[in-house]
Amino acid sequence: MLWQEWWVWVVVGVTLAVAEVILPGFILLGFAIGAALVGLLLLIGVLGGNLFVLILIFAIASLVAWIALRRLVGIRKGQVKIWDRDINEN
Repeated sequence: MLWQEWWVWVVVGVTLAVAEVILPGFILLGFAIGAALVGLLLLIGVLGGNLFVLILIFAIASLVAWIALRRLVGIRKGQVKIWDRDINEN
């Protein structure tokens, strides 16, 4: 099947990374890293073609990547948003 091919996962990863550039926020980048990791593991022969295992590895890798990105580039400790005007005021 198509999900067993390593290049499909890499293409999905690259597509998500490009979408992250268009829609910033470090949300899609975690999924891109997860997809690229699954593609790499399929390429070197560590993973088989079981869809459940591929999706599980993708989900775990994406979650770990998202948490790592959140810690690296997320809101810094002590950073406060100061509002200088209220949208309800005229």
